[in-house]
Amino acid sequence: MTRINILPPLVADMIAAGEVVERPASVIKELMENSFDAGASKVTVEFKSGGATYIKISDDGCGMSPEDAGIAFTRHATSKLHDEKGLEAIGTMGFRGEALAAIAAVSRIELITREKGAAEGVRVVVQAGDIIDMSPIGCPEGTSITVRDIFHNTPARLKFLKSDRSEASACISAALHCALGRPEVSVRLKRDGEEVFFTPGDGREESAVYALLGRETARGMLPVSGKGESMAVTGFTSSPAFGRGNRANQHFYCNGRYIKSVLLQSAVEQAYKNTLLTGKFPSCVLYLELSRGAVDVNVHPAKTEVKFSEEKKVFDLVYQTVRACLEAGEKPIEITLSEGTRRTVSAPKPEFFRSMSAEEYRAKAAASAPAKPVSSAPVSAPRREERPVFRAPAAYPAPEPPQKDPVLPKIDKNPLFSPAPERKNVEKSVENVEKISAPACRVIGEALDTYILAEIGDELMLIDKHAAHERMIFDRLKAQSRQIMSQTLLAPVIIRPTAEDAEIIEKNAALLDEMGFEVEPFGEESFAVRSVPDDVDVSEAASALEEICQRLREGGEVSAESARDEILHTVACKAAIKAGRRHDIAELERIACAVASGEVKYCPHGRPVSARLSKKQLDKFFSRIV
Repeated sequence: MTRINILPPLVADMIAAGEVVERPASVIKELMENSFDAGASKVTVEFKSGGATYIKISDDGCGMSPEDAGIAFTRHATSKLHDEKGLEAIGTMGFRGEALAAIAAVSRIELITREKGAAEGVRVVVQAGDIIDMSPIGCPEGTSITVRDIFHNTPARLKFLKSDRSEASACISAALHCALGRPEVSVRLKRDGEEVFFTPGDGREESAVYALLGRETARGMLPVSGKGESMAVTGFTSSPAFGRGNRANQHFYCNGRYIKSVLLQSAVEQAYKNTLLTGKFPSCVLYLELSRGAVDVNVHPAKTEVKFSEEKKVFDLVYQTVRACLEAGEKPIEITLSEGTRRTVSAPKPEFFRSMSAEEYRAKAAASAPAKPVSSAPVSAPRREERPVFRAPAAYPAPEPPQKDPVLPKIDKNPLFSPAPERKNVEKSVENVEKISAPACRVIGEALDTYILAEIGDELMLIDKHAAHERMIFDRLKAQSRQIMSQTLLAPVIIRPTAEDAEIIEKNAALLDEMGFEVEPFGEESFAVRSVPDDVDVSEAASALEEICQRLREGGEVSAESARDEILHTVACKAAIKAGRRHDIAELERIACAVASGEVKYCPHGRPVSARLSKKQLDKFFSRIV
């Protein structure tokens, strides 16, 4: 007697549904992707409570013939794939032919569809995977599919659903991710009859960001655009002043598909290194376009994880594009005087988001016609006049456009990016700061032995002298790359690190030597430090190495470039002037001029180095003007 049985088709479909239909949000995702594949320009999504009892999705896509509608709920039936070669160049959102069969196996479905040009449509009713009714019907062109009572025949799955509030949140998130990836499609989402969001479908990425993520998030976004060899990236990334406590606002898309990617996440966050506070994360909406053969989407049941054939090139493209955007620079923090809170952060606000009310936006969105997708451009700092969506803070005039777009140097001599003019070294040393072209700057003095008070035009600037000086040194050392000057010690400094730190020193000996630290074993448990960077005082050698080991230990496995930055952070911090001590006015003037020129905005740890207060704000505070 055999013990191995072939499962009935319905049981097999119910098991398969466990991979595809995890919760009601999975149904919304799969059906919205079907609408996109059908060429829809308008998609309406409706659900009740948490989505388990009622979900309806309507579109104006190509629709289906009665013959196609009859076999659409058969497992592995699809119009998007014909042979094994198609798997190597998938250009649609769906391709397995599993979604409708899996959804039908655990719910009750009503499908109404009409093919373009057909005289009438067809209505198909499916229950537990079986078609129980199929009849002609009058209906608009396109498809409408209603899903009721999800998991009604699998009570074990039903009891694992969360509260209606949690499931509704997941449904909204799934619809948002789909809509954000298709700015050219107008998407309307309703919950219990009330509209949650609406996108105009005008093809503009900024319109989708505004409609879906809201004004507060959108106003802190900066446009990015980069192009590499057979790949491109566009979208938006947040100003460093708008860091968040989590990664919830990081959205990545590959060929229009929402994906979760540790690689892209790492590329973005490494680009923010030295500009974002520790513990804060950037927001971003990035659209990656690759040739179909360069990405494999058939590695996860939900198709949210992908594999790139050239991961390093993808990483470098995203890293350099975001980094170039951040290097375009920002205004210092603006101080706002009031009877309560005296200080608020101000960052560039998109003109598109500031100039219209919600009602005006909806009217404009409804009248918008589909436009061509945003084109790609070479990796460079975006010119603000080319994308008038964003403007500088209203308190200050917009800066003059640069003569040339600053371009990042190539990473590890990677030939991915097209040649560009070599960027001039704008990171000057403290000694050469006088050469920087800067607004007239007059140092008034120091406050609390920590802050420089300087007058620039009709503004008062407060500068954190240690943070600003630290950044200046860091930029100078980073510009020197692998040619950091070191000083040989007459008498080597003997250090006795912990076993863990000793392992880090041995592992990174070559890198330390490159950064100016010559360290070699001295006995069984000791090391001799024979040279240190010129900027580091001999008395700081032991503590500098201890701090470097701590940074590398906390950072875990990092790239050589990141490890260099960690070492340079420590060197710059040790070499910078310290708070709590008075310094010569000439030294303070050099720092103030560097900050006034706009070359120094954040310390290497991401903290702002300056804040401004205008004469108008002071006059208003003291009631000299109304």
